[in-house]
Amino acid sequence: MKKLFLIIGAPGSGKTTDAQRIAQNNAESIVHYSTGDLLRDEVASGSEQGKIIDSFISKGNLVPLDIVVGTIVNAISNAPKDIIIIDGYPRSVEQMKALDEKLKSQSQVQLVSVIEVQVSQEVARDRVLGRARGADDNVEVFNNRMNVYTQPLKEIQAFYNQAKVLHAINGERSIEAIVSEMESFIKSKI
Repeated sequence: MKKLFLIIGAPGSGKTTDAQRIAQNNAESIVHYSTGDLLRDEVASGSEQGKIIDSFISKGNLVPLDIVVGTIVNAISNAPKDIIIIDGYPRSVEQMKALDEKLKSQSQVQLVSVIEVQVSQEVARDRVLGRARGADDNVEVFNNRMNVYTQPLKEIQAFYNQAKVLHAINGERSIEAIVSEMESFIKSKI
């Protein structure tokens, strides 16, 4: 059975970097997917679906539910390893419930934990605007992305707390300290 770890956090929380490092450190057993990267890859392909995705992410808005869930489920199904880390998912209550339904309807994948990388809005803003990777890294889009992240957060936390799979990590430390704690936690669950 595949074991799934979801990593959530504000834009700029470091969730993608943390997950990438853990997957690199454990390349023989762990595969990592970033929801944002999966969606950006589709945009870069120039496909019709990519154009639809781009019309949402260029404004910092959520991509339609069926597209995101399909992208995530496809990545999980085709994962070459049995331990899967996906960061940046879920970003809405609807995404959370849709994945929960998919997972309940099958026996190949088990959601082991949802790891929340916690950072203040100030730290997140400084990181995102300091890195400015693309057109979606500006103040207006950041504020929208932060709002999109924080609006459903309490309900997402409550849902995963009730399922006893939520684990919070302080994301305002060095990358090494965060990765070390997260990696130890993941290994303790497999």
